[in-house]
Amino acid sequence: MNSAPVTEQELQAFVDDLLPAARRIEIEAYLQERPAEAERIASYRQQNRALHHLFDPVLRAPVAPHLGARPAALPPSPAANAPLPLRFAAGLILALAGGAVGWLLHGNAAPPLTAQAPAAANIALINNSGNALARRAAIAHATFSPETRHPVEVGADQEAHLVAWLSKRLGAALRPPVLKPLGYDLIGGRLLPGDDGPVAQFMYQDSAAHRITLYVSAGQADKHETGFRFSQEGGVSVFYWIDGKFGYALSADLPKPELGRIADTVYAQLERGSAVEK
Repeated sequence: MNSAPVTEQELQAFVDDLLPAARRIEIEAYLQERPAEAERIASYRQQNRALHHLFDPVLRAPVAPHLGARPAALPPSPAANAPLPLRFAAGLILALAGGAVGWLLHGNAAPPLTAQAPAAANIALINNSGNALARRAAIAHATFSPETRHPVEVGADQEAHLVAWLSKRLGAALRPPVLKPLGYDLIGGRLLPGDDGPVAQFMYQDSAAHRITLYVSAGQADKHETGFRFSQEGGVSVFYWIDGKFGYALSADLPKPELGRIADTVYAQLERGSAVEK
């Protein structure tokens, strides 16, 4: 390859689609020769898509009237005159950097700031345990459900191994709900970190490739919100509830009534002990 050496800064610009067309072609050729590097960059692009999927609905929501006016005495920020892609990239970098610093300083002990789309379209801080569970489940759904190559860690063809592994890590005998009568087949699952210990995520898919995920979190015995609740986290719908020491959250890009029917089935199976042996 005869072009100039590829820098990390250019790779990050490639992820954010900020390179000129000619240089982008050179970077693509560079990555084709380096599969490991290509995999890393693909994961960054997937994270970008997941963030857009989760938070773009908030950005598109109308601004509350009392937040829309800018004080006349304040001059426009120099950043306001920057090209739109650069402004968005800068904002995204600041958001990710702030989250990383918070993670390192606080050990993820406190829920980070997150964006929602409540009735007034304001950005809210999710404090209570139920909403925190819904938020984490929505982020996990938005991160992994769009994946084409690696949506799960262990596929449904190894369901016995998947269930035994996740059961051991969560300290209970898990049994993924059967949703085939509703048109959804289990495609597998994965282990995730949670604020209260290990988390299991089971993923299902229908014939149109629509995916739903069930997020199962242990360590919820001290939580008091046991009701069946709904939350809209960005563009992800979530039904969630707590039963004993387990918290459950069913997430999908579906309207509330449709996801509610599926959640009723999952909830009923859990109540019969079909998903977790209590």
